[in-house]
Amino acid sequence: MRKRVFVVLAVVFLLTAGVVYAKELKMAKKAGEYTVQMKFDKASPVVGDNSVQIEVTDSMGRLVTDAKVKLDYSMPAMPGMPAMNYTADISQTGEVYNAVLNLSMAGSWNIDVKVKHDKKTVSAKFTIDAK
Repeated sequence: MRKRVFVVLAVVFLLTAGVVYAKELKMAKKAGEYTVQMKFDKASPVVGDNSVQIEVTDSMGRLVTDAKVKLDYSMPAMPGMPAMNYTADISQTGEVYNAVLNLSMAGSWNIDVKVKHDKKTVSAKFTIDAK
């Protein structure tokens, strides 16, 4: 009986340890001739601050470091609640664009990353589910 309890506890520990140390969430979308990759610092976005790194690559796979990147995020209107629309401040560190999304409530959020480069503006749209 003790052996069975030990095995069950070991399995529970291993499963929860995997959740605690889970990797970041990565998402990528095409935007015109560019690929926009977003990497969240957590495996699943949560209510509150979520750090995001954005990489923009051209059609040859080269990093684009001289683009103007804008990130808007929103939650659509629901019964009894108006739509929520926000813009994140973008900073650049080397080849990566950084932002912090402050998600005010759990649920589905829409993210629109706009990239302006070579006098063209393209957009990549993502959807995340905050817990």
